[in-house]
Amino acid sequence: MLPDYLPVLMQILVAIGFCATMLIASVVFGKLGRKVGVKDVPYECGMLPIGEGAPRFSVKFYLVAMLFVIFDIEVVFMYPWAVQFRELILTNSMALLSMASFVGVLAVAYLYVLKKGALDWKE
Repeated sequence: MLPDYLPVLMQILVAIGFCATMLIASVVFGKLGRKVGVKDVPYECGMLPIGEGAPRFSVKFYLVAMLFVIFDIEVVFMYPWAVQFRELILTNSMALLSMASFVGVLAVAYLYVLKKGALDWKE
């Protein structure tokens, strides 16, 4: 049984050795370079990095983005069901009920989001 695991063990040892070698090499060669204040400044298209780089986005932006992704993925789950709807109804009468319950859960989640005001941009 040990000969079966020998190639895996050798690959693990090579990976660990490679990682250790790269870490040691980065420390050794990193200490060889001289520290200069100008080289440590971030380079941004020839402009001096003064002030803030990018404007801050509101938390509402990220909340709406996450809600979009969640509801978009749910539609992706509905698409295969809609394509196979006719065959599902002929073979399994629970297919319509299961999708109705799925859409019901989505409706409750959507109503919750609306009630919490997550989609109101005026605030």
